[in-house]
Amino acid sequence: KSLQMVDSASLQFVSPYAFEAMQKVDVARLAALSDPELRLLLPCLVRMALCAPADQSNAWAQDKKLILRLLSGVEAVNSIVALLSVDFHALEQDARKEQQLRWVQNESILVSQLQHGLTLEFEHSDPLRRLRLALSELLAIMNKVADSNGEFFLKSSELFESPVYLEEVADVLCILQAELPSLLPIIEMAEALLHVRNGEWFLCLLVANVPDSFSEVCRGLIKNGERQDEESVGGRRRTEALRQLCQMNPSQALNIRAMVVEECHLPGLGVALTLDYKPDMADEAVSPLVSYVSGLLLGTNGKVRTWFSMFIRNGQQRKRESSSVLWQMRRQLLLELVAILPRSRSTHVPNDTDMDSESSSGYSGLREEHVVKASALLRLYCALMGIAGLRPTDEEAEQLLQLMTSRPPATPAGVRFVSLSFCKLLAFPALVSTPEQEQLMVMWLSWMIKEEEYFESAAGVSASFGEMLLLVAMYFHSNQLSAIIELVCSTLGMKIAIKPSSLSKMKTIFTQEIFTEQVVTAHAVRVAVTNNLSANITGFLPIHCIYQLLRSRAFTKHKVSIKDWIFRQLCETTTPLHTQLLPLIDVYINSILTPASKTNPEATNQPITEQEILNVFQGLAGVGKVRSQHTITTQLLILYYILSYEEALLANTKTLALMQKKPKSYSPALMDQIPIKHLIRQAQGLQQELGGLHSALLRLLATNYPHLCMVEDWISEEEVTGTLPLLRKMLLTSSSCKYSQTQLREAFQNVLSGGPRLLRILEHLTLLSAGDLIPYAEALTASMGLLLEDGVSRRILQTVNKLWILLLLWVMTVNALQPLVKLLRQQRYTQNDLMVDPLIVLRCDSRVFRCPPLMDITLHMLNGYLLASKAYLNAHLKETAEFERQAQTVSNLGLSGQPDTPEVTREELKNALLAAQDSAAVQILLEVCLPPPQEELQLGGGGGADSLLRSVQSAPGIPMRKQVGDTGAGQGAQGEREAEGGLLSDLREVQCLICCLLHQMFIADPNIAKLVHFQGYPQALLPLTVAGIPSMHICLDFIPELLAQPQLEKQIFAIQLLSHLCTQYALPKSLSVARLAISVMGTILTVLTRAKRFAFFMPTLPCLVSFCKAFPPLFDDVMSLLVQVGQVSAADVTTKARDIDPLIARLQYMRQKPQEIPLSESKYSLRKRSAEELGRADPDVQLCYQIEATFMDIISSSTQAL
Repeated sequence: KSLQMVDSASLQFVSPYAFEAMQKVDVARLAALSDPELRLLLPCLVRMALCAPADQSNAWAQDKKLILRLLSGVEAVNSIVALLSVDFHALEQDARKEQQLRWVQNESILVSQLQHGLTLEFEHSDPLRRLRLALSELLAIMNKVADSNGEFFLKSSELFESPVYLEEVADVLCILQAELPSLLPIIEMAEALLHVRNGEWFLCLLVANVPDSFSEVCRGLIKNGERQDEESVGGRRRTEALRQLCQMNPSQALNIRAMVVEECHLPGLGVALTLDYKPDMADEAVSPLVSYVSGLLLGTNGKVRTWFSMFIRNGQQRKRESSSVLWQMRRQLLLELVAILPRSRSTHVPNDTDMDSESSSGYSGLREEHVVKASALLRLYCALMGIAGLRPTDEEAEQLLQLMTSRPPATPAGVRFVSLSFCKLLAFPALVSTPEQEQLMVMWLSWMIKEEEYFESAAGVSASFGEMLLLVAMYFHSNQLSAIIELVCSTLGMKIAIKPSSLSKMKTIFTQEIFTEQVVTAHAVRVAVTNNLSANITGFLPIHCIYQLLRSRAFTKHKVSIKDWIFRQLCETTTPLHTQLLPLIDVYINSILTPASKTNPEATNQPITEQEILNVFQGLAGVGKVRSQHTITTQLLILYYILSYEEALLANTKTLALMQKKPKSYSPALMDQIPIKHLIRQAQGLQQELGGLHSALLRLLATNYPHLCMVEDWISEEEVTGTLPLLRKMLLTSSSCKYSQTQLREAFQNVLSGGPRLLRILEHLTLLSAGDLIPYAEALTASMGLLLEDGVSRRILQTVNKLWILLLLWVMTVNALQPLVKLLRQQRYTQNDLMVDPLIVLRCDSRVFRCPPLMDITLHMLNGYLLASKAYLNAHLKETAEFERQAQTVSNLGLSGQPDTPEVTREELKNALLAAQDSAAVQILLEVCLPPPQEELQLGGGGGADSLLRSVQSAPGIPMRKQVGDTGAGQGAQGEREAEGGLLSDLREVQCLICCLLHQMFIADPNIAKLVHFQGYPQALLPLTVAGIPSMHICLDFIPELLAQPQLEKQIFAIQLLSHLCTQYALPKSLSVARLAISVMGTILTVLTRAKRFAFFMPTLPCLVSFCKAFPPLFDDVMSLLVQVGQVSAADVTTKARDIDPLIARLQYMRQKPQEIPLSESKYSLRKRSAEELGRADPDVQLCYQIEATFMDIISSSTQAL
């Protein structure tokens, strides 16, 4: 019997309607199916009707009756019922035995030797044999698939190819899979069906009869699929099968497409499903195909991008085939492109009258509803050509050029379309191949230049394509082709490999036909600045063009002034800060200081004038009374410009000196009028919006104005602006203060009688922000001198201190705290005066030194101006060195024997001046710590063993202050203060403040500590400095050097300092230095004259007691030294034939048996002598008694310790 083969295309597949009815078991829909459609679903329906259901509800019972009624009239049902009557358990056992035997002897248990062909056997067989025949054939194919290692094959089988028995074979396959699921997993069965003819038809029927397996089958087929499906027959068959499955169940097509992308297999299937996809509501903006392919190529997944790019590249290598999915995709994209082109677009070049005529058919505009779709298509073609390597056909290139040179409406989308078209022309200049096309492109570019201003105003956007044109022209002129490539990639939003050599044609057109360099600079200056420029405005702006022109020095080359444009743009800024502003300022400063060429040193830009800068800060402290019209962003940018300009001026000093050019720096008077600290505080609260501006300003301040960024300021501000003050400010209903400056001045004038009113005003001022406090700054600082009067409340002083920390008005405060004589002379200091001579701060009213809150302010200013003086002198040295050297070189030209002054000398002089300033400040502060006689008496004089300053020398000239409560507080409080030894006095608080500052100075520069101690200071201050300055331990490093000095006074001071240090820091290092000091004292004894011996040992012998207290192991060395000194002194006494106690004998006895001396004797056995008696005694006699007293003190202290 002759059988004809059948093509699967002529077979009837399961319709989406029928599949959905099977999925939902919708009996009503199933009843509506035609007989041919119903025939394909019989295996599942028959099993549904015959098998015992798990659902025992009445609803299912009724549906089951309807299914039986539906099947009753179908003849093929009987054969399927017969198939279901077979013993499937025995069939499965035979199938498994056959699988085992095939590996051994290649025999079949399921099917004995066939008498006829497989088709005839199937026709004449009973149901069981039919199942065996199909099962045997299917298992054979599945085994071959397992052994093929992924290589595709097509198995020729009569059973699956005969058109007569296809439906019966499909019934058998469905029944086998349903009854033997463990033997025939549906995924493996689906794989096997791909290797036979009509496999996709069988597969669709199989899945339609098991509808819940749809996703499982599709995922299995995709997982086992090829990475590139169009490369092989197997890949194309797999794609076609999955495509048919998705046509049967279109609601799952997009999910299957997502699986394709997830696995990176079968790219053609993804495209085919997109081409087949018909959305319920069509998106007029962008088609599904454009969205899908754009997402693959422009997404963030590099693996997906590479996979799909390979699909494009491989597909181009084959000849054009109508069945190829790639060519179907390209055809569809081309149709979409042509559909949105303006009507009657052609490549003919119209004449001038055509171009001027808006109704010209050749240049009709792109419709507004098509602009977004056109932009999406342009980006897609850019991705296909630039990323996937698509080579456009002549037809595609022609239509693309037509679209790119079309003229969109003046909308934001139109501006975006023109920018994309322009960048695509730069990225793919090969699209313009003929002279006609080139002329068309030039005319389109000319239209862009002409219409740019109209587009910007009509579209309402700040970033138009005109800036991009200008920027590209500048890049071409400066030959920055890599920058053009970066610009193109940034605009298109993709990384494209563009060869710089491909831009040569475009460069010629831009630089010679459209934009000459002079035209570029002249046009750039006329471009309007961007209003309210911020980071929220994206795209290419005029600022980008000006920045590039400044970098290429085009403005100075063609003598075009750009200063006004830059100043206007800086004044039109707001937060968040645009990222191009800081680079613009930097390159502008460079163009001011550095000439464009050595041959023309005058070719520089002009700096911003001081008056323009003052106008920006109008309304802030010291600049004006009117509220500032400029934003904080503008003010911070101008501040950044000034600081950067001054720093760059110093950095380029050497270069400028060689060119005999000295640009003018901004005057100190200008800097005095800018509230830098207030601006920095404002910037600190806007760090997120200002980007890197805040950190850049801090860097510049730390270099040039270190006194404005001290750590103490930040810590103090936290106390004023922390959580608790913030909660108090929340109680303030209005940000404005209810007190005027006049009321504040009047309250200060009546501080003694109206203290509560002044305190109430000051407390209210603490609730205001620093910006709101600025109007009160002058009244506050000018009245600070009134607070020095006796009887001012301490709380008022502390509140003023807190307000001052917020304002930090240094110069005004220094002038306000001057002595009365200077105030009467109206002598005023400037910021520059204080940086040149920081010690002016300490030439204040002497009452400040006994007012701790105001002394705290004074010390803060002193520390700041010492730092500012260092920065000022460094800058001055750097600024003048190169110019003086250059001038001297010129003056010495032709003269010999006159070498230049070496730079190291200037540096040494500067360091010496700074060291002198620091040491003078320390010495003055130490002098302030000495109390005058009347203050000493109030603090307890010589009484009170715990007082640190028991026997200090007087320092007249520092008067006493009385605060509220000092008098009339009762004798109890006074007695308590005396008993405390002055611990609650103003002097003690001032001493603590000074010790804190000295500690900071010593830590910052240990050389200051060394210099001060080599200079020396009153011995009475040693207990205070050693106990109050934690960093005094560094003196142990240089005391040996101090001991080696030839001056006796320095040696005495070193030993006295060491005695206190040993008591405070009983360290191994202290022990070694003390042992050295004892040795030095022994050596000095042998070389000193009688008078010098008395002058040296009288003040140093008591120090030996401290050595022994701190380090008992030194007892023997100290005793030996005392005996030696005693022997020398006693010998001098005996030579004068004077009576003296047997001192040496007593000393030797006490040294050998100190434990036998009773404590009472050690205290009272020495004869008491009055000061007058000792004063009249011989110096050697006094020294002998001092030695004995020292001996007894050592023994007494050691006995008490035991």
